[in-house]
Amino acid sequence: MAAARSFVSLPSMLLFARATFVLLLVALAAQSQVAQSQNCSAALSQLTTCAPFVVPGASQGPPSDQCCAALQGVDHTCLCNTLNIISRLPSSCKLPSVTCNA
Repeated sequence: MAAARSFVSLPSMLLFARATFVLLLVALAAQSQVAQSQNCSAALSQLTTCAPFVVPGASQGPPSDQCCAALQGVDHTCLCNTLNIISRLPSSCKLPSVTCNA
């Protein structure tokens, strides 16, 4: 029974993770200039197809063609600005910085 509950909750956890990922990207993109923000936000929202490949443990395979196409459609500046904002987020929330092993 416990195994069944874990299995049932996994899809809902993945859906929550995907939704959180999309909301975070869209919210962070909104920090840019208004015109660029709208284009950046729209491009970032297309990255939902990549969610299975960025949520730890969600996928073991390579990204889909749709994910790669969506990523190719994001302007370099938009992507860099979003990653810079994400990297500053912990300190803005008065949390320790995040360091990751490559």
